[in-house]
Amino acid sequence: MFDLTLRRAVKRRKALRRKASPVAAATPVAAAMLDRPARMTGREQMCEHALVDRDLNRLLFDYERTVRSRFTRIVEVLKRISTYQHDENFIGRARQLAREQLGFDLPTQVLEDAWVSGLDLSTLHSRCIFSSLKLSVDNAQTEQIGWRQRLPLDENFLRSCGYHTVDISPCSDGRLQGVGAYVLRFLPGPNVRVKGYAGALFNVEANVSDWAEREIKRLSGAMVDGDRLNFLKIAVYHFSSSSPDNHGCAAHGSNDRQATEAALQRLCELRSAIDRTFGTGAVPDVLLIGVDTDLDALRIHLPDGFGEPSAHRYFETAQIYRDTLGLSPEAARVHIAETVAVAEGMDDGSQGTDRMHEGMRRLVLALAEANLSQIEYVIKHHTGRYKTIGHDEEYIIAGEKLRPLQLRNLFYLAHLNTMEEGAPDMDVGIDIFTKLNAAHGLPVPVLVHFEYDARVPKSRERAIARGRRVRDAIKARYSDLAARGLLNCAIAVSERGGDERCTFVADNAVDDH
Repeated sequence: MFDLTLRRAVKRRKALRRKASPVAAATPVAAAMLDRPARMTGREQMCEHALVDRDLNRLLFDYERTVRSRFTRIVEVLKRISTYQHDENFIGRARQLAREQLGFDLPTQVLEDAWVSGLDLSTLHSRCIFSSLKLSVDNAQTEQIGWRQRLPLDENFLRSCGYHTVDISPCSDGRLQGVGAYVLRFLPGPNVRVKGYAGALFNVEANVSDWAEREIKRLSGAMVDGDRLNFLKIAVYHFSSSSPDNHGCAAHGSNDRQATEAALQRLCELRSAIDRTFGTGAVPDVLLIGVDTDLDALRIHLPDGFGEPSAHRYFETAQIYRDTLGLSPEAARVHIAETVAVAEGMDDGSQGTDRMHEGMRRLVLALAEANLSQIEYVIKHHTGRYKTIGHDEEYIIAGEKLRPLQLRNLFYLAHLNTMEEGAPDMDVGIDIFTKLNAAHGLPVPVLVHFEYDARVPKSRERAIARGRRVRDAIKARYSDLAARGLLNCAIAVSERGGDERCTFVADNAVDDH
């Protein structure tokens, strides 16, 4: 009976994915048509863009396949295990199969209890999700080493642009969980921070505190050349070019204009808060970026000479890719620079008419060029447009992001300190997974994760206590799911800047629903 339930749940979820996905491009080719920028015809199909780093793309795709395979194997392995549950040597066979196919052991107690009322596939499914997550974290340093060494926007480059810290707030949507390393090609590290919020609506007060922390370090002399470096805040909203009314930002009802203006408003509020609190001249630089999650192409909004961004002053990298395909690297870079100059000069009715400063221009040009590689990545490895343009996440992370995890649609992130303040983000995530999982018989896996600072006494203990409070609050808020066994939670902590990563601290990796 349990096996049949799991089979039906998986079948329904697959059907939901097919229904949500448009027909992919017929061949994995370069982009041309305005309405479907990832498709060309004739001899142009063989073209490759001169500015694309294809070696880096291969390394990123190898990493994507490695991580994805950990999760895609789970259902088939559980199906096989479920057929053994009445065998005399069931526990041994189940554990051996899990070790061979998934790389980890299954909980003995769940296997031993199978003879009573059948195998608890719901608990096993969540346990496998969390264990696969843990494997991905533990192996990240080895599996990511190749592409990390080739990412173009590293710390030295950012310093050359005048920035000591880049703080990125994408929407918490799973489709943006690879935005740093893949879409923007930033090298993840201590000076590049990524914190997702539903609708890219980051907490202004918390971000003022983050800015102040880095500013204190800069003013204390702890940063080399700190006197000439600044803080950059980037807000990243998203939209869907092929299904704008259904697969845009859920937090904004798939309203692209609302998503753009809301993210822009948060950036302006951050600058205003710092200006009013610390005085003129203290404000950080800000940048507004939109991502077409069908293609991973960018819409980059340009600030003026006063640092003020605009919803109307922008350019799009999908168009640049089409316009520069077949050009030499030098000619393509000239075209990018001309496109940025034209966008800069757009009259949007604002008071600021001066051009952005040279450091920002250098960064914008680099972002545009780097994103061409990601556009071709989707063309070559995902038939020009992602097969699943909507949600396809495996689990929710509530609390703080696990920094080693860098992959599109792997998880939904609800960045929060307490459930009270993070409720809107969690509600969006639960709504997504109610449709993906719970409505079809699969539980919603939620990892509650917080970081601690080992230099601060009892910081780890407080992180664990916070995790338990948030876990309990999640179960209370979504009590209907919990009561039906459709909400499985785990708690984990990581050391900020240290070696401990994703250590499970609850009594079991999955609550005993």
